[in-house]
Amino acid sequence: MSIMKNVTVGEFIVESQNNFPGSTGELSKILSAIKLASKILSHQINKAGLAKEILGSVGKENTQGEDQQKLDVFANDTFINALSARGVICGVASEENRSFIAFNDNVNNDAKYVVLIDPLDGSSNIDVNVSVGTIFSVYKRQSKKGQPVEMKDFLQSGNCQVASGYIIYGSSTMLVYTTGSGVNGFTFDPSIGVFFLSHPNMKIPKEGKLYSVNEGNFAEFCPAIREYIKFCQSEDLSTNKRKYNSRYIGSLVADFQRNLIKGGIYLYPSNLSHPNGKLRLTYECAPLAFIAEQAGGRAISKDKRVMEIPPSELHQRVPFFVGSKYMIDHLEEILASER
Repeated sequence: MSIMKNVTVGEFIVESQNNFPGSTGELSKILSAIKLASKILSHQINKAGLAKEILGSVGKENTQGEDQQKLDVFANDTFINALSARGVICGVASEENRSFIAFNDNVNNDAKYVVLIDPLDGSSNIDVNVSVGTIFSVYKRQSKKGQPVEMKDFLQSGNCQVASGYIIYGSSTMLVYTTGSGVNGFTFDPSIGVFFLSHPNMKIPKEGKLYSVNEGNFAEFCPAIREYIKFCQSEDLSTNKRKYNSRYIGSLVADFQRNLIKGGIYLYPSNLSHPNGKLRLTYECAPLAFIAEQAGGRAISKDKRVMEIPPSELHQRVPFFVGSKYMIDHLEEILASER
């Protein structure tokens, strides 16, 4: 596909569809809904320091037992409303809701896609002006068309994804997504309200210089993870410097974005507090794994590819390791030695 100067995300999607015979435009409408909701959310995030009423907790926990932020609720409602209005998906599952939401009407029941979404990942960082994000994935439904959506439509392995992506709300707002033909990034121009192609054909370096992990949990990690972190911290005798530098923001999308561009590895292993891991397979790990692999990287959980794990429940948690190929390869060798 030829890359034009100042191409918008809408133009890019249309041109991409021309490469897929039989495409009927549903995916374009889904991405358009996500794009619209992200613009609304970006506006709210950018004025968070001035509009105090949108900051802080709502005073209750979400389905995961975490303090729900006011912007979590706003983001969740915004994305669900935008997606339901297009008539192209039959249901949505959100990290903020206990179960999926079926769009049970004559139009949406005929739709062939479902969306899973983490509307505002890292929302607790809003109060301190740290980058946050939205993560999403799109699947074809498995249930019968014309009927209400079912749980099995959402419990599909990452290999079944039609598309996945994320929006990062930072110094600029950026949309990154894949449909299985590479990864492309679009930066939002708020002066005219348009996403422009800024990062075509994104590739993660095969070897990086950064590792990202919450080292405050070091004592709770298994011996193999502690060994890998010590390896990262060890001296490279050829340069007399540490092999890798530590960079950890604590906002998943921001850490992933940095490593995607610069090369590196992100680790969120299981620990004593979260024996099954903390990150959600369906809302966070599988979508980012799809992007990582399409960009030339890898994503694993314990002893297998994240993309191969069949979810057993909507909010299933798993250990998550993603990043540059050679760094994941080495981690995998260390993990295998412990089994």
